[in-house]
Amino acid sequence: MTENAVLRLRAERLARATRPFLARGNRIRRCQRCLLPLKLCLCDTLSPGHAQSRFCLVMFDTEPMKPSNTGRLIADILPNTEAFQWSRTEPPQALLELVQNPDYQPLVVFPASYAGAERQVVTAPPTGKPPLFIMLDGTWTEARKMFRKSPYLDNLPVISVDLSRVSAYHLREVHAEGQYCTAEVAIALLDLAGDTGAAGALGEHFQRFRTRYLAGKTQHSGSITAEQAENV
Repeated sequence: MTENAVLRLRAERLARATRPFLARGNRIRRCQRCLLPLKLCLCDTLSPGHAQSRFCLVMFDTEPMKPSNTGRLIADILPNTEAFQWSRTEPPQALLELVQNPDYQPLVVFPASYAGAERQVVTAPPTGKPPLFIMLDGTWTEARKMFRKSPYLDNLPVISVDLSRVSAYHLREVHAEGQYCTAEVAIALLDLAGDTGAAGALGEHFQRFRTRYLAGKTQHSGSITAEQAENV
């Protein structure tokens, strides 16, 4: 099993749990790495890559354990991705140190309309240092809470991504036009930063994950193969 920061965070969160986490479809037998039904596991398709850009996922509570989470897809393709549990008052020291790393330009990824007038907002990564994209990973309500209540991120610039295409993400309800899943935004960010190879690799991984996830929702466990899912 290939390690990454999201898998480690998931293991830590499960170890702290006082009762089982029951996501939708919890009765389905799942691969414990990709969280897809065993017949649809995509672990053997993983091919980690490289990018100058780096990602930091700040994840809300049980987000690392949800089968529908796409933040971990970023960590699948870019192994130097970091992941931290969100805390309003006690952020992990490693997160604070990462955003202060002089080798990177940290940027909080969020829609510009939610940034205050005093907040610096950019639509493309500044030239110079490689970008460190800080992504607030949760439901839309949770992401807004993290954005409002993370004082240790308040002094960092916001990068706002305008995706002109319609989202292909139908794993969860999209509450408003312009809201996209974590992996989809990451693909756009990689494109903006010139990491086109990594953007393509993540795009392929995301589409494969989406196809198999949706196939698993509509089929009984064990009744569809991974090869059949690719044609759904």
